[in-house]
Amino acid sequence: MIYKPYSLHNFRQIPQMSFLTDEQKLEIEVVGTVLPFKTDNYVVDELIDWSNFEKDPFFHLTFPQREMLHEKDFSRIASLLKTNASKELVKEEVNRIRLKLNPNPAGQENNVPVFNGKRLNGIQHKYRETMLFFPTQGQTCHAYCTFCFRWPQFALNEFKFAMKEADQMVEYLKANPHISDVLFTGGDPAVMKTRFFESYFNALLDADIPHLKNIRIGTKSLAYWPYRYTTDPDADDLLRLFEKVKKRGINVALMAHLNHPGELKTKAVQEAVQRLLNAGVQIRSQSPVMRNINDRADIWAENWKEQVRQGIVPYYMFVARDTGAQDYFAVSLNRAWQIFRGAYNQVSGICRTVKGPSMSCSPGKVQIVGVSEIKGQKVFVLNFLQGRDPSWVGKPFFAKFDPKAVWFDDLEPALGESGFFFEEAYLEMLA
Repeated sequence: MIYKPYSLHNFRQIPQMSFLTDEQKLEIEVVGTVLPFKTDNYVVDELIDWSNFEKDPFFHLTFPQREMLHEKDFSRIASLLKTNASKELVKEEVNRIRLKLNPNPAGQENNVPVFNGKRLNGIQHKYRETMLFFPTQGQTCHAYCTFCFRWPQFALNEFKFAMKEADQMVEYLKANPHISDVLFTGGDPAVMKTRFFESYFNALLDADIPHLKNIRIGTKSLAYWPYRYTTDPDADDLLRLFEKVKKRGINVALMAHLNHPGELKTKAVQEAVQRLLNAGVQIRSQSPVMRNINDRADIWAENWKEQVRQGIVPYYMFVARDTGAQDYFAVSLNRAWQIFRGAYNQVSGICRTVKGPSMSCSPGKVQIVGVSEIKGQKVFVLNFLQGRDPSWVGKPFFAKFDPKAVWFDDLEPALGESGFFFEEAYLEMLA
């Protein structure tokens, strides 16, 4: 299959658009003017059930929906588009709305290191052992998820992370011997041609860094364009590169974003998974829990079971981040925990490698361990799976139970505490 992207410029050419009313098409255009919109022919032809598209999870996952914007903002942009307002006025209003949508969630700007007097805008280093690298050639995706917390990468240049200097990546790694993992992220690195992967990977191999143990690739490509690993012109070259890295003693892990079991049911994705596994690549899965997509325990249980059947390791269940269309996707923290627990109870131990539900907030990855009662007070039991300070990890702490809370910032310390145990040290870090 030949890759064909669709965006605001040509989405009306999708044959299946005949199922939509003119009003629905306008809604896609309005919301897609504010939040990035892109899909492709594989998603359109193989994943979406157009006979029931209004309730289809993959339609909601890739096509903008009216409720993803507040009604006042939607009406303002719709009015401008209907009256053929100037591009300058539309851009001004769009940017005003975007800046209200928390384009810098979890303090990502605070993760960018300064090295040798220079700010490395293509690197983030939040957790001791893991460095994120944003290759310039991988800062788009085969299709965009409507929930994506990195939507500013595609919409706001001032919030874009990217770099192409492999030598700076290597120098930073050598200067930080506690880093064992490099995570290539984006966007989606899998949109890169193999020659770009080769330039980065060979730079790491040639540097012979003894403490580099794992190269990770954060990607949605298995779900949105599995042909990247099967029939793309340089697919075989990419798999040979992965084999080369493995032979050098460095693990290659594909961190696959798999939001729904339907993404694993096509022949194309199943073939891609097997080719990756045969090349020695480890595949781990992660996804946020989202209303309108996967907010049922049975969906998650089915997803984990199918992943394990195909050789994928369930890794994380996340809470949808507080950015972009969060109001459309968010479930309460209590509901997220109930979904996790309900799914966990349906699977065997081999599926229980998954961790969550986890909030990737500014201090770290905070897990909702459960809901309990202590000294007559109902509480959330919380735990750091990762922290800006590694000593925070594994220390249970408590927040007042709030049935409406959807993010960590909604929570308050429990049991008469004036603050969470890490707050003072965290504020010192930010200072």
